[in-house]
Amino acid sequence: MTTDFQQAREALGRRLRELRGTATQRELAAVLGWPQAKVSKLETGRQTATPEDLMAWAQATGQPATAEELRARLQGLETHVRSWRRQLRAGHRPVQDALTVEYEQSAVLRAWQGAMVVGILQTPDYARHVFSRMAELQQSPRDVEEAVRARMRRQELLYQPGREFHLILWEAALLAGLAPPDVLAAQLDRLASVIGLDTVRLGIIPLSAHLSVPPANGFWLYDERLVIVEEWHAELWLNDADSVALYGRVWETLDKSAVYGTHARRLIGRARSHFTDLA
Repeated sequence: MTTDFQQAREALGRRLRELRGTATQRELAAVLGWPQAKVSKLETGRQTATPEDLMAWAQATGQPATAEELRARLQGLETHVRSWRRQLRAGHRPVQDALTVEYEQSAVLRAWQGAMVVGILQTPDYARHVFSRMAELQQSPRDVEEAVRARMRRQELLYQPGREFHLILWEAALLAGLAPPDVLAAQLDRLASVIGLDTVRLGIIPLSAHLSVPPANGFWLYDERLVIVEEWHAELWLNDADSVALYGRVWETLDKSAVYGTHARRLIGRARSHFTDLA
């Protein structure tokens, strides 16, 4: 959880404390029908309020007009941290559509992914397995086919003049067994085919490469205005200049360890041979 996010959650908690006024936590909890511990956690920033929590709080403290203010504070907080639980309430398709908007607004996109092939280069079969596994993990609606179609439509941006995709994968991502061997082999063929596109610069960091920073979670940089970081519990959408600059430096550091062109093709071919032998 980011420091900025926690500070914003604590600020929201202080505002809730102000609205409670002279009533005790126990008294407010009784009115709300909540455990006192929940009131305490919300006020101290140890729990994130839901919109329904804030509406109930405003009503219970006799200040219903503050509900809109509280919701605005929560929306600002969630601009940075978008939990998968909330994002996936309607499935993966709406999440894909929201990402497409960011892609379309960007001219230069940079990505690092150490665990799997980046979505913009996934085949339909590979994407189908990824979405299925994530829906199972997050216990979200299974709109897999709609999500796959949305992801494939976004790949049309790869062929639009004026866009640049600078993508770095760890060699481990080529070997991750997220699908049957024949699907993985076809996915690796897809990766090899984009090397040479004038809009795509695909680098692979060999497992044996010297790394100046740890290969942590994947992220995307959208021009110099936004970075989206992938966590298990949420996506972090960071648009402050310091965060964008930090992830830019991380990307540039990883880029120094990556290989391109013929050497990248060689690593992809080696991984493909592994799955061909398993098929």
